[in-house]
Amino acid sequence: MTRKEAFQQHMQNKHFIYPPKLQAGDKVAVLSPSAGLPEIFPEVFDLGLQRLRENFGLVPVEYPSTRKMNTPPEERARDIIAAFADSEIKAVICSIGGDDQIKVLKYLEPEVLRAHPKPFLGYSDATNLHMYLWNLGIVSYYGGAIMTQFGRYHAMDEYTVESLRYALFQGGEVEIVPTPEWSDENYRWNEPEKLRLRVPMFTNPGWKWHNAGRVIEGPAWGGCLEIVDYHLRAHRYLQPLERYKDCVLFLETSEEMPSATYVYDVFMGLGERGLLQQFSALLIGRPKAWEFNQQRSAEQKDVYKREQEEAILKALQEYHPSVPVIFNMDFGHTDPQFMVPSGGHIRIDGIEKRVFVRY
Repeated sequence: MTRKEAFQQHMQNKHFIYPPKLQAGDKVAVLSPSAGLPEIFPEVFDLGLQRLRENFGLVPVEYPSTRKMNTPPEERARDIIAAFADSEIKAVICSIGGDDQIKVLKYLEPEVLRAHPKPFLGYSDATNLHMYLWNLGIVSYYGGAIMTQFGRYHAMDEYTVESLRYALFQGGEVEIVPTPEWSDENYRWNEPEKLRLRVPMFTNPGWKWHNAGRVIEGPAWGGCLEIVDYHLRAHRYLQPLERYKDCVLFLETSEEMPSATYVYDVFMGLGERGLLQQFSALLIGRPKAWEFNQQRSAEQKDVYKREQEEAILKALQEYHPSVPVIFNMDFGHTDPQFMVPSGGHIRIDGIEKRVFVRY
């Protein structure tokens, strides 16, 4: 058996399927499985819906909880189930993240989601649903929320748009390269007149490789570090350790900007559980290092990023010292972002320092 045949058999054993792609004119469910922020910031949300229509030719369909704050978890779950069950709905996109989506999962009907696989997009707190779909063997796409990527200030970034088109319409294997510039700063959503302005952008120094030198491939698993921590504590939705064997772990931190100590502690938890050691490679998203209540300078941002990187490397040295890692990647809470196919195939060529994902 060749290496390629062995890998294909390995993938089949993990039972991941790619949902069907979309066509222009298709209906897309826009849900708020976490926070119902479209109720508070309708201008931002409506701009995102406008771009979904105009830039992608898709028809957004809202549900009872889409524009409603403080919706009980069981009602949010009802909308998710309805969206997946509806044959006219071809994809599901989150309006925004939040902090309690894990409460929704116990009300879902896995047989409905499994019987009607369709592309699911969102990030941050949507890590919960990505993990749930991963457990069902359904590939989903980490990134692309309506209020942050579609409703982006000034205009959608072409780097993000290109990745969204592959995830939603095109598929296939794509080489991912660093974006030329990036940002982790923004304006306040309660000043909608600023939606016309461009946020400050910064030159991207590129990705940082650690333990490069070989080729690795496998299905992706991960998301927002803080939400993964929820699941380490709850344990309800984690699979047996062997299910993660030779997968590629992708992680990034949120706008809460957790300390390096916290990041180390989560990696320690992954290591003590024996989970960290299962992964064949790690992709680390560039950490967001600026927020309104912590408006750091460029130098302060660099310190924050360096401390987080050092915390991760310290944990890896203790639990998984030989694992290849790529830092400063363009997914997660900085902008723009490429969609990470959760459960999808990722190929990391550490010799040529190139990364390929299959959409």
